[in-house]
Amino acid sequence: MVTKIRVLVVDDSALVRGLLAEIIDREPDMACVGAASDPLVAREMIRNLDPDVITLDIEMPRMDGIDFLARLMRLRPMPVVMVSTLTERGADATLKALELGAVDFVAKPKIGVAGGLRELGADITDKIRTAARARVHRLPSAAAVQTAAGAQLAAPPTALLGRLSTEKIIFIGASTGG
Repeated sequence: MVTKIRVLVVDDSALVRGLLAEIIDREPDMACVGAASDPLVAREMIRNLDPDVITLDIEMPRMDGIDFLARLMRLRPMPVVMVSTLTERGADATLKALELGAVDFVAKPKIGVAGGLRELGADITDKIRTAARARVHRLPSAAAVQTAAGAQLAAPPTALLGRLSTEKIIFIGASTGG
């Protein structure tokens, strides 16, 4: 019998939690063991369910996903795949999440979330499988990040931080005059 990858979904949207659970549970080698509406609920679920991988949104009530990721990696490191409208290639939030220890990211569709997530199902499950095989480590404290000479390590490259979005928006205005 194959051991299933145990996944905890953390997202404030009930729709997204349900869709991700459905996508995960369709895979023969995965099981969604729980879904949390915010990081504080997730903290308790992690203690009780001991998931192998977490999918984590960024914008949530009570604590954002980036703060939760930083705390998680300091206290109980585990593989995390970021799933958010804010996580796209080159975005500040994505780079910060990867710097903090997230294994990968999936850009959640901004429009048509249900259909978009279903289309991304194979990508999401592939990234969860990769994350399950990843070895994650505890984040060092700020003092440990300094080199022997006392200088801090160089910041991550900023070339991608200023990248503009490639999404196009069309605005239409109308008036009756007057």
